[in-house]
Amino acid sequence: MLKKTLLILQIFFLSISVSWAREAGGRVEVVTTLFPIYDFTKQVGKDKVNVSLLLPPGVEAHTFEPKPADIVRINKADIFIYTGRYMEPWVEGILKGVFNKNFAVIDASKGIELAGGEDDEDAAGAKEAEHHHHHGGKDPHIWLDLGNAQMMVDTIAAALAQKDPGNRGFYLNNAKEYKVKLAGLDSRFKSTLSTVKHKTLIHAGHFTFGYFARRYGLGYVSPYEGFSPNAEPTPRAIARLIDMLRQSGMRYVYHEELLDPKVGRTISQETGAKLELLHGAHNVSKDELNRGVTFLEIMEENLKKLKTGLECSPR
Repeated sequence: MLKKTLLILQIFFLSISVSWAREAGGRVEVVTTLFPIYDFTKQVGKDKVNVSLLLPPGVEAHTFEPKPADIVRINKADIFIYTGRYMEPWVEGILKGVFNKNFAVIDASKGIELAGGEDDEDAAGAKEAEHHHHHGGKDPHIWLDLGNAQMMVDTIAAALAQKDPGNRGFYLNNAKEYKVKLAGLDSRFKSTLSTVKHKTLIHAGHFTFGYFARRYGLGYVSPYEGFSPNAEPTPRAIARLIDMLRQSGMRYVYHEELLDPKVGRTISQETGAKLELLHGAHNVSKDELNRGVTFLEIMEENLKKLKTGLECSPR
């Protein structure tokens, strides 16, 4: 109790030095949690906003633990945007330490129907993954459905327009233009993945690509049980993926970003399948951030790798 009280006092005294008012003509200050909403906000806000990513580059999203300095950063913001309570369950706690009453908290999952739960075992393209037990949770990886991504862009644009009404048209027009790019990429995914030889995406990482698989008519399997950040792969699930690869003749198994692909290596060694990165875009490396990589670029690279790994027919 004493430790918690001292932490709150530390945050308070760090925060009282913050000036809440933006300078006249200044940019809107936005703090975002995960990379997709960071990039979406940059695309919509452009030079009218200062956007920062709460996750340090290279840090895996499921293991992130906010520090007092992160609360101070949020205190200085005009807008705080997160993906939703299932992806960032720590947000509710961190906001209790925020003393800035003039900023907006935006849940980017607003209006999006979340997949998962005990009554949704077949959701997210997981019909072949009966070994998953979702424990009543929800799949938070909404941005990998590019239809959902467009809804998230609308939510972000509305938040910027409300906070900075003088530039409302600027934000809404940028959002419209960016959604056209997302829709174009979505069409390319649909066209390319409609010709797959192998209809199941075998992924050795966390259960990340459920929405993606459902949108493009793919089966999807992962050795991780459910959506919890603390989920662990089971030997039985790993063995099942190995059997699936052997029986299907597939030559690729995918792993996730920013984590040592131990499970993927095991599957690769047992089957001879090539281990390939499929980027879930939760976060990016320091090098990727410095290069200015975008969500669209990440997804374009995913499309190339899936075209090869699932053996899509040329069009």
